[in-house]
Amino acid sequence: METIVLPLEAGASFNFDCHPKVPCFNACCGNLSQVLTPYDIICLKNHLGCSSGQFLERYAMVYSGPATGLPVASLRFDRRRGGLCPFVGPEGCTVYPARPGSCRLYPLARGAALDPGGKPREHWALIKEPHCRGHESSRTRTIDQWIRDQGLEDYLEFNDLLLEIISLRNKSGGRPLAGDRRRSFVTAAYDLDRFRAQVLDGTRNCGPEVAEKVAAAGASDTDCLKVALRWLRREMGGLHHGS
Repeated sequence: METIVLPLEAGASFNFDCHPKVPCFNACCGNLSQVLTPYDIICLKNHLGCSSGQFLERYAMVYSGPATGLPVASLRFDRRRGGLCPFVGPEGCTVYPARPGSCRLYPLARGAALDPGGKPREHWALIKEPHCRGHESSRTRTIDQWIRDQGLEDYLEFNDLLLEIISLRNKSGGRPLAGDRRRSFVTAAYDLDRFRAQVLDGTRNCGPEVAEKVAAAGASDTDCLKVALRWLRREMGGLHHGS
């Protein structure tokens, strides 16, 4: 059997449930290419009680995305345990309250692109993998219910901020960022604690307006991440003619 991807209209319903009594429980938690968004990382590092830099060192790897050339963070799976997610245990996800947006979204897939007015245009699909028994459930959901029940609202908001950056980057031809530009992107997008510290102590000059907003954000990672992503959007807007 092959994986089936079924397009869904916005108001469509689907049957699905996932819990420890489903026969395939935890089967989808390994041997994946699990991309981590900037918002995923701040949720996980705060749940684990570590800095963003420590999280990247322990649990992630960063590479250049083949389509955009932008640095992409991906979860490092535990090869000593057969490629399992480092956060999965016998009873399931050990970081469940802070699990990544892609875990929350499954079995749905969301595609988004900016319309001519700069607003995200969504496309939805239902993923049916051969191993997944959750689709045998009689429990009926809608896309809106799933978003609400899985706490996806903030994840989608920050994903759309990143989408604006990707859209700008696509206009530059997608060559990989290099040197200082790559390091700046990784710091602002994925190492928020370092970005905040560098802006506040003056070692990263993003301009007085950004410095004021970072200072105003204080200890709020979500507010600081919005500042960082909007700064990156401005920076990507200036890279249309090269990397």
